[in-house]
Amino acid sequence: MKLRYVFLAVAACGIVSLTSCTGGTPSADNTSAPVANSSPQVTEASQSSHSGHQSGKKININSAILSELDKFEGKLGIPALSNKIQANRPYAAPSELVTKKVITQEQFDQIKDQVTIEEVKLTGEAKDVDYMTKLGLMKGHLIVAKELLDLNKPKDAEPHIGHPVEEIYTDVEEQLSDRKVKEFKTTLISLQDLVKSNGKAETIKTNFTNSIQAIDGAIAALPAEQRSKNSFVLQVINGLLDSANAEYGAAIANGKISAAIEYQDSRGFVVYANELYKTIASSMAKENPEAHKAIEANMTELVKVWSNVIPPAKPVKTPEEVTKLVKTVEADSQKAIDKASTQASN
Repeated sequence: MKLRYVFLAVAACGIVSLTSCTGGTPSADNTSAPVANSSPQVTEASQSSHSGHQSGKKININSAILSELDKFEGKLGIPALSNKIQANRPYAAPSELVTKKVITQEQFDQIKDQVTIEEVKLTGEAKDVDYMTKLGLMKGHLIVAKELLDLNKPKDAEPHIGHPVEEIYTDVEEQLSDRKVKEFKTTLISLQDLVKSNGKAETIKTNFTNSIQAIDGAIAALPAEQRSKNSFVLQVINGLLDSANAEYGAAIANGKISAAIEYQDSRGFVVYANELYKTIASSMAKENPEAHKAIEANMTELVKVWSNVIPPAKPVKTPEEVTKLVKTVEADSQKAIDKASTQASN
């Protein structure tokens, strides 16, 4: 699973949609970009729905992360489709998925409403949510990497250590500079090199701690008030769960977990999403008791799906069941976000 995170395409789409539902200032400036290797864009029409799972979403096949492309893989039931889409970039038009023989016309017809080559430029709160979500994905990878290292499985941990530096850092690098955050790419590379070379456990532990602290420091560049705001944190959680949902779907084939890395990716994202929710749980319980009760219950069910970093012989839940849980959390989160927006405007 290489080049997993070229850009957080659909998470950004969901974030833009969530923000637009609050009734605030539009959060993205849309421009057409029919050229390859551009950033993902969400069109006006695709922003109408706040749910990242609904039919209005668009996935940029030129720059979407593999976990988003995994949604096509799961829907069409084509193994390794995500990598095949990536290998045939760039695309001048969505229809080139057919002309380049990535998929058939019949298969394309099933997903064409979700495919785009346009880009989006995030601004305002949507940009901040995207920033923290990407950093959250980094932490999710390192969470499972640490679990695997603790089990003395450095080879299994290696890809999860590599993903933050190889696939996510580039997408957040410009924002780090804008926010005056000291670069930590060298720190991540150092950790990766140590694990690859079977470095001393104590040295790996020190570098791992440094990597986590660097990510936390980057997150701290956001105002504390914003990081503690329920509506903001809920949007980040939804972005993490959306990626986890896609990864989990790609991990399962024929009722079995066939891709351990994707399973572990999704575990890391859910674990960190759950940690984030705990930071606002008491506030949610006071301000939105019904939504809190529902979110907490469904998050508890989600965590049970990944009871161990080592994949079980049989999945605890089907991808469809996980999607239903994620959608429910998303819907209840939106109620809280809408309520906060209404209160702020009054």
